[in-house]
Amino acid sequence: MPKLKTRKAVAKRFRLTKKGKIKRSKAGKAHILTKKARSRKRHLRKSTLVSKSFLRKVKMQLPYG
Repeated sequence: MPKLKTRKAVAKRFRLTKKGKIKRSKAGKAHILTKKARSRKRHLRKSTLVSKSFLRKVKMQLPYG
């Protein structure tokens, strides 16, 4: 059976934790930062986990992740 291909765009955006959960960074921290509050930007720094409803789609695109 041939090897499965990894979706490279997904591989760059998501990382796996040791327990197998999928970690992602928060959106909205790239540009137009002057109008955003300091506390809002600070909370955007932290990473978060992928929600359960979206988990299956991401795992299908990361076959060896």
